[in-house]
Amino acid sequence: MAAYVIATMTIHDPQTYLRYTELTPPLVAKHGGRFLTRGDKVDTHEGEIFNERMVLLEFPDRQKAEAWLHDPEYVAAAEFRKAASVCRILIQEGGSNTGNPDPKVG
Repeated sequence: MAAYVIATMTIHDPQTYLRYTELTPPLVAKHGGRFLTRGDKVDTHEGEIFNERMVLLEFPDRQKAEAWLHDPEYVAAAEFRKAASVCRILIQEGGSNTGNPDPKVG
C-alpha cells in the first residue's frame, strides 16, 4: 500500500536549505519514492493561512518511506534542512477503501 510523506517547513536560511534540496532527489529515488509536489504554491481555503513550504512524496509502502528517512546518506543531508528550517514530517499510508472510507472519528 502506498505511503505518503508530507513535510512542512519554515525556512530561515535559504542558502543552506538549497544544499539539502540538491541532495534529496537521488535519495528519494533510491528508495522507490517520487515527489508529488516540491514547494509548489499552497492555497488556504479554510482555517488559518498556510505560509510554510510543503513537500509531498509518494513511496511504494511505509517501509520504503521509513528506510529513506533512516538512510545514512539522507540523515547526513537532513542536517542542512535542520540547520536551515523548522520542519514537520508526517507519514500516512493510502487507504484501500477509497470509495467509502471509514471516517475514523471515534
